[in-house]
Amino acid sequence: MKDYGLFINGQWESAKGGKTAPSINPATEEAWCNVAVADREDVRKAVAAAKAAHDSGVWRNKSPQERGEIMQRVAAAMFERQDELAAAEVQDGGGTMRKAMSMDVPGAAQTFFHFGTYITGDEYKTMLQEEYDEVVPIPSRNLVVREPIGVCAGITPWNFPMIMGAWKIAPAIAAGNCVVIKPASVTPVSTLLLGEICTQAGVPAGVVNVISGPGGAAGEELATHPDVSKVAFTGSTEVGRRVMQLGAGTLKKVTLELGGKSPNIILPDANLDTAALGSLFATFMHQGQICESGTRILVHEKIHDEFMEKLLAGMGRIKIGDTMDPTVGMGPLVSASQRETVEKYVGLGHEQGARCVAGGKRPDGFAKGYYYEPTVFDDVDNKMRIAQEEIFGPVVSVIRYKDEEEAIRIANDSVYGLGGAVWSENTDHAVAVARRIDTGTVWINDYHMINLRFPFGGYKQSGVGRELGKWGLAEYHEVKHIHVGQSTPPEGKFYFQMLLN
Repeated sequence: MKDYGLFINGQWESAKGGKTAPSINPATEEAWCNVAVADREDVRKAVAAAKAAHDSGVWRNKSPQERGEIMQRVAAAMFERQDELAAAEVQDGGGTMRKAMSMDVPGAAQTFFHFGTYITGDEYKTMLQEEYDEVVPIPSRNLVVREPIGVCAGITPWNFPMIMGAWKIAPAIAAGNCVVIKPASVTPVSTLLLGEICTQAGVPAGVVNVISGPGGAAGEELATHPDVSKVAFTGSTEVGRRVMQLGAGTLKKVTLELGGKSPNIILPDANLDTAALGSLFATFMHQGQICESGTRILVHEKIHDEFMEKLLAGMGRIKIGDTMDPTVGMGPLVSASQRETVEKYVGLGHEQGARCVAGGKRPDGFAKGYYYEPTVFDDVDNKMRIAQEEIFGPVVSVIRYKDEEEAIRIANDSVYGLGGAVWSENTDHAVAVARRIDTGTVWINDYHMINLRFPFGGYKQSGVGRELGKWGLAEYHEVKHIHVGQSTPPEGKFYFQMLLN
């Protein structure tokens, strides 16, 4: 069984305390590797390496062109090791090989390529420095420049460790920062490999550091360390709130991408064949373990029965099985405890009067693995807990509405505001509905189509700040105003009179 250390200052290291933990394959319930477990001292060492690299200027003093070219090499190196990366992602987290090869590896590699390319272009050049001439209160030339923040920490979740790692590392180093990344302790390997790939592709030692360890020690040390200037966190709203509280002690810049309970609205004029299959994709992709999953299907009452017939028929096309089998579309949940959470919520759905019309149990024929059937509750009231709370599993609530106003009211009746969708043949009308939904992203006649060029983040308790695109890149800069006054004799500085006689 292979062992993985921590990746600090450009090399593999054992944890200071010598502690390791097995990574369990959710499909087999067996350990497939051992990973070093960082404690607070390891975190401090990683932060010190990142700070030393930042202070030396070895990365931030390179031109955007130089940084961009190295980042593009990182992307190429990821594709060269795609089989290894995909296997790690599947065995760590229980995603399917089909997803890993079509989404995780290319999505993460393209993130490096995108930001590596963007910073070599004119738009980024304009973003880095703006210039204004002013005459009030005095004649002056004014520069607004963007600079790297320093040491940035990323804390990422277990559902998409490689992509989330790329979302944190790529924009941070594109802006000239150094980073310390802590992936979830149950899915650390692909992010650790990513650190190694960055160094091998030419990112200087100390610029990208990856540590694996428990959130209570390693994560909290990152969120409170005085040399960490920014924390970017993706995970639950509960933990995000804790990260923000910890970061407040040193007034860190904090961005949060948190939970969701996204509405998926089927308008009466939707193409129901596409909307039904799209709703399955929206909910059950990656076993429903996606923060922006469309877990509340709002369907107009006059098309409800026809839609449900197509939805349930489509479920026969979801194949559950061995995650390494490329024909399998749905694997196990990440852990036994996550499956227990799903089972608890299915029980709550029954107790509160929702009607389970599909799934609702562990599938037959699996002696091992944390598998659970895709589950559909119909006749759900939006006040029920299965419609209000994030389950993070393959459970969807179907809610009927009478008219568009009611659909929008239900859609917005949530503490979350991350994603959502509207399905309609009339895209102009669908856009008008989308504008009234209080979420950071709304797809029209699509789902999960996150685009690296455009912002991603949440309203309300789904987050603070944005990732991706120029908006996400801006989060990794400090903004400085440089006032350039005229060099004149003292008489030219009339405002001196406020103090001097």
